[in-house]
Amino acid sequence: MSFFDILQLAFRNLRQAKLRALLTTMGVVVGVAVIVTMVSFGLGLQQNMLARFGALDLFNEITVFGRSLTNLATAGFDRQTGRTSEGGERRGPRLKPDKNPTRILDDAAIAEIAKIPGVAYVQPTISLYVYTRANGHVRFEPASGASVPNGSSRFKTFLAGGMISSPDAPEAVVTDTFTEDFGFEKPEAALGQTIEFLAPPADSKEKSSNENSKNQNSPSDEGPANFFGIPLDEQDSSDAAQTNLVARKFRIVGVLDLHLKEGPGQGGMVGLLPGAAIYVPVRAARQWSLEHRGPMSQVALALARQSGSLNENEAEGYDAAVIRVTDPVALTDVRKRLTDLGFGSFSIVDQIEHEIGIMKAIGAEDREIKLIFFFEAAVIGALGGVIGVLAGWGMDGLANRLAYRFILKPQAAAYIDFFSLPPWLSASAIAFALIVSILAALYPAARAARIDPVRALRHD
Repeated sequence: MSFFDILQLAFRNLRQAKLRALLTTMGVVVGVAVIVTMVSFGLGLQQNMLARFGALDLFNEITVFGRSLTNLATAGFDRQTGRTSEGGERRGPRLKPDKNPTRILDDAAIAEIAKIPGVAYVQPTISLYVYTRANGHVRFEPASGASVPNGSSRFKTFLAGGMISSPDAPEAVVTDTFTEDFGFEKPEAALGQTIEFLAPPADSKEKSSNENSKNQNSPSDEGPANFFGIPLDEQDSSDAAQTNLVARKFRIVGVLDLHLKEGPGQGGMVGLLPGAAIYVPVRAARQWSLEHRGPMSQVALALARQSGSLNENEAEGYDAAVIRVTDPVALTDVRKRLTDLGFGSFSIVDQIEHEIGIMKAIGAEDREIKLIFFFEAAVIGALGGVIGVLAGWGMDGLANRLAYRFILKPQAAAYIDFFSLPPWLSASAIAFALIVSILAALYPAARAARIDPVRALRHD
């Protein structure tokens, strides 16, 4: 018999047993549809959760720390007293370096770090508080520098406009709350508007200092003639000119959408870059911070030069920078390289190590640390298995009723179960989910048990 003869006989048999062929075909169709639906549902949940975590930028960013200006200012005096300045390197409860940096994080160091394999780019952390004028309002607002181009999830969602066009463009990106605080009716109304950073002229500070010195050296000087405080002679109009403020102008090109939404990674601040209401190019932020440094920063800079930590022609580096990696797997290798270069660093993994270090410091054994991870995995596996079985049971019941309604009932056939979920299958599914979850926790548990509590709690 030829192939076409066999195919013809097969179709004839199917035509003779139409009901059997239809029911069998429907069983195969529904079975394949259920499998594809469940697998696609699981893949969809996985992709959604990975996208949510990826949007937080917590697993692909590292904060690197250099020697701060405070540390440089006290370095010479610490050498005389024999004390270290670890306290000067504490960056608050949220971000603490894994080690005290020994190098200055200047532009040369930034370029060196950018060449490490796995590093996408390095963004210096520059945080400012400036008097800002826009739309007829003046407010004291936080500002920050932003690298251009920028791959952070923070700069991907805009209510209006977009990102800064180039690293040297006099442009700014603001948040949605900024537009509300400065009286813009809607985010689109802020586009193209000018914002100004305000500061006193540089020579006004020098004049004020000279006047204070002159008053201290010549307390008997009575000043110009006056009648009950009213000057009799015409005053130099240059004093009034000194009251003018220095303003650096930026054009608003984008309004960020930072409103919190339901679910993780849905709005709000993300990543390790400090939050701000205004983002300008890094170079502009750096220039402003150097030209308009505060009194305490001026004192620290003078002390750093006196102690020899900084040369007269050398500028201090950045306190910190955010490193974005191309793949979260490269985090460990990048951090090791940063340690070899003499910098401190921080990542979200440090917080977990800190908690494990506390538990081990108060007497927890390695076996107990592993059991914690195993129990966490077991809970996840059991919960997922039970929910999966319940979802499968519900889908089986729905499929059986649909098959009876549209296939069996029109032919006056009795109700039958196309899909059956016996107890042994439910128990096997839950056990499988439990075993897979525990096996997946073997490596993290073993790695957590090897954490050195002294290293994890070094800065406490």
